[in-house]
Amino acid sequence: MSVLELCDVVKRYGAGPTEVVALDHVSLAVEPGELMAVMGPSGSGKSTVLHLGGGLEAPSTGRVLVGGRDIATLAPTGLAALRRREVGFVFQRLNLVPSLTAAENVLLPLEFDGVRGREAARRAGEALEAVGLARPHDRFPDDLSGGEQQRVAIARALAGRHQLILADEPTGSLDTVTGDLIIELLASQCEAGTAVVLVTHEPRYASWADRVVFLRDGSVVDEAAPAPPPERALAAPASAPGR
Repeated sequence: MSVLELCDVVKRYGAGPTEVVALDHVSLAVEPGELMAVMGPSGSGKSTVLHLGGGLEAPSTGRVLVGGRDIATLAPTGLAALRRREVGFVFQRLNLVPSLTAAENVLLPLEFDGVRGREAARRAGEALEAVGLARPHDRFPDDLSGGEQQRVAIARALAGRHQLILADEPTGSLDTVTGDLIIELLASQCEAGTAVVLVTHEPRYASWADRVVFLRDGSVVDEAAPAPPPERALAAPASAPGR
């Protein structure tokens, strides 16, 4: 069963002469353990795919299924529970709570979902270490650089152990070395069965994906399996002569 399915989805904003069609009859599915990259020019509908996939917005027509459930059938409490327990987000605008420390930003969603304080703190600390955030972890977002804030946002998504992670340009504020680390971390989540949808404009990071979906003007115009990144290509065993 697919982790995420968009079935003939249309998403419109506005009405009449001001109407904008953000997605135009888009169908796609993301399987457990799959890293799917979504690419396309600005305004092509990339972020809208993530908003619909996480239940932040509803489609105008069509269906969005997470774990086989049509999220349009969920009550508000069920939708909130789905976002806490099954879907991890890395937003372009980060959405950190300024009055909470880095560690508190990561552990708060865990506590909301019933993870006890000590266990939540342990998982938050492990996630912050994994994304390479320097200690101390009790600093507030305003005391962190843009790249450090991005790491906190990514740690928050990883700590939840979700079945689906939706990442909107997660490397946008990061240098190349840290960006590579984050993509490797996301790829490692796939090895444990998590599905990841990565919106990116960087072919370097899209090359880590199992599949790349290209959007233009709200429509899927192409899908492709990317070439492996250089480090993977170098690590691949050479074929024996004559094969």
